[in-house]
Amino acid sequence: MTLLLQTPAAVLSRLRRTLRPDTPSPLLGATVLVTGASSGIGEHTAYAAADRGAHVVLVARRADELARVAAGVEARGARASTYAVDLTDGEAVDAMVADLLARHGAVDYLVNNAGRSIRRSLELSHDRFHDFERMMAVNFFGPVRLTMGLLPAMRAQRFGHVVNVVTWGNQVKAPKFAAYIASKSALDVFGRIMGREAYFDNVTCTNVRVALVATDMIGPTEAYAGRRAESPEHCAERIVRALEDRPVTVDGLVGSVAEVFNVVAPRLSDLVFAELSRRSPDSAAARGEAREPAVRG
Repeated sequence: MTLLLQTPAAVLSRLRRTLRPDTPSPLLGATVLVTGASSGIGEHTAYAAADRGAHVVLVARRADELARVAAGVEARGARASTYAVDLTDGEAVDAMVADLLARHGAVDYLVNNAGRSIRRSLELSHDRFHDFERMMAVNFFGPVRLTMGLLPAMRAQRFGHVVNVVTWGNQVKAPKFAAYIASKSALDVFGRIMGREAYFDNVTCTNVRVALVATDMIGPTEAYAGRRAESPEHCAERIVRALEDRPVTVDGLVGSVAEVFNVVAPRLSDLVFAELSRRSPDSAAARGEAREPAVRG
């Protein structure tokens, strides 16, 4: 099944690297842009790309943290460029894209990782429409604007790959995550359609549907306390492998099972998740009694 999700060229490239471990990664000498690169998944994705010889373009809001990550990239013998940009600032994104294209001609690989998460029931959201607006601004409009800015140059050079770091919630449809999952689902669908429209220009997209990852973003949510979470280092390796192999999606077992459950027995699935939601109330942060979940990047 995994082979069916990859491009033929990527299958052959992975086979060569398996048979001959000294074969260089496709990322060697390529320009890889990572958003949300100042910490967590983005930081470790940058390091993993650097280990494969890429020129890593680091994008996040915090200039001081970007400088720290850039030093880590350069310590691995790779080149780093930094842009301290808020992806919800459309004019700043456009200016960054113009500068990138002027300096480098094109970005070969794009990792849309920056994002915001929120867990809050609809019952507590009737007077908080700004939650939905913030989710869409960070998780959808920002990465779409960046992707659209870089896409023409990718198509012109007849190569490019975009990885969208989305969520297994797209498959699970977990209660209390309506704003977050809806925004990530929008990016998931955008990426798939973009890949189809740019297919004959050899520009492709992978949606990496991550589960719970041990980053600062999950800290305020009490429901996650004690839960098993993937390390950002392991998640980053999966993302970089997606850059190399260019599959359509990267899913986990639990998300795939939940997706089948939702299709085969939708009402039973509704009952199960409604009961799970009832047993896991809104956190103090969701009730406004603690700080909001952090933005990644």
